[in-house]
Amino acid sequence: MNQTDMLKELIAKGEIDKAIEQLDQLLACPSPECPCDTLYYLRGNAYRKKGNWKQALDNYQYAIDLNPCSPAAEARKMVIDILNFYHKDMYNQ
Repeated sequence: MNQTDMLKELIAKGEIDKAIEQLDQLLACPSPECPCDTLYYLRGNAYRKKGNWKQALDNYQYAIDLNPCSPAAEARKMVIDILNFYHKDMYNQ
């Protein structure tokens, strides 16, 4: 199992903080086997799962800046759609 798959598994299992910590370490010393755009995309997924929308969007944007064809483009669009749908006034009734 490669690093990307291990990180995806950590995120899927809900071990978000551990995944973010490992992603931070990998981004500090990037390697060709795991491109930075992929790492930012995965970190965006981790923050999205934590409900930290700003960090998720920021990381998706970093990934898109590095690789416009990254799956982060679709993920970022989905997060924006979710946030646009979220209607805060409904909670005040």
